[in-house]
Amino acid sequence: STDSCPIAGMANEEKRFYALQFHPEVTHTKRGAAILERFVLEICGTRADWIMGDYISEAVEKIRAQVGDEEVILGLSGGVDSSVAAALIHRAIGDQLTCVFVDHGLLRLNEGDLVMDMFVGRLHAKVIRVDAADQFLAQLAGVSDPEAKRKIIGREFVEVFKAQALSLTASGASSIGAKWLAQGTIYPDVIESGGAKNKKAVVIKSHHNVGGLPEQLGLKLLEPLRELFKDEVRELGVALGLPYHMVYRHPFPGPGLGVRILGEVKKEYADLLRRADAIFIEELNNFVDEATGKTWYQLTSQAFTVFLPVKSVGVMGDGRTYDYVVALRAVQTSDFMTADWAELPYALLKKVSSRIINEVRGINRVTYDVSSKPPATIEWE
Repeated sequence: STDSCPIAGMANEEKRFYALQFHPEVTHTKRGAAILERFVLEICGTRADWIMGDYISEAVEKIRAQVGDEEVILGLSGGVDSSVAAALIHRAIGDQLTCVFVDHGLLRLNEGDLVMDMFVGRLHAKVIRVDAADQFLAQLAGVSDPEAKRKIIGREFVEVFKAQALSLTASGASSIGAKWLAQGTIYPDVIESGGAKNKKAVVIKSHHNVGGLPEQLGLKLLEPLRELFKDEVRELGVALGLPYHMVYRHPFPGPGLGVRILGEVKKEYADLLRRADAIFIEELNNFVDEATGKTWYQLTSQAFTVFLPVKSVGVMGDGRTYDYVVALRAVQTSDFMTADWAELPYALLKKVSSRIINEVRGINRVTYDVSSKPPATIEWE
């Protein structure tokens, strides 16, 4: 018990019922892992013999059993989750998988070329690249609500996907009759979208992977990473032979910069944000923590820049400026269910701020977000 909770935990040993009124799985719970370990190993009598090699074998067989000889289409977002899902499915069914990489104009700097180099150059997978930036930006014009933006991006993704599926044969692919849509949904996505098996999870925000595709697409859903947490997804990616630096890139949301631009999305905003974000990530990789020998990119779980559609007064040379503001966001977490803001060195923040203001014309102020999750989410929208 605690001062605020008279009965924090209870048990009926005879009936083998156990209950907690707190979350043992979150990072902030002291000895939470020990509680779970005792319950799983001692009370339930299970064995700690799960290894990634076994998981890959089981997942490959499960995918083959699910899919059979049918074709699968997967939408590549450029993020870790969809990339690992693609590698796993490709391991299982080879050329039955066709990846469709939709460039919605809201990707990180040079993201499109990196994705193509990875999957065509390294994995020799079938990848169709679609430049749909104008279509997405036109539909997002005038829309400022975060949920509305997510749904529009999800809807347009489906429309581009449908159109591409009809033209795959002309591209020499055999996936015109695809029956499956594969996604890189992971377990935190399922929980935050209210899609856990208990059906009682509260919807915190709709997720691009989980809720963005309408039923009229007519494809069955294949989600091989659905029961894995982020650290397990990364381990899986390395085991599948993906490059370490790619697998351990920070997470990137399906809607991309669309949810890192507060309010209405405009091409001007996306172009400014892309350049500012690239500077932030570059300096995180350049700065090394003397105590650990690791870069600050390695020491943070997720870091990115947010575009604020407000202008502030500044001074550049002898002149007055009236330009936009960006916020830097960096967090540390083990499970992405909770997160602490990263205490980045002042020298690093100073360097990033100076470079952004001097190199990205149109931005004259840089702020740093010091909010933890909860109460804030990692992404701003």
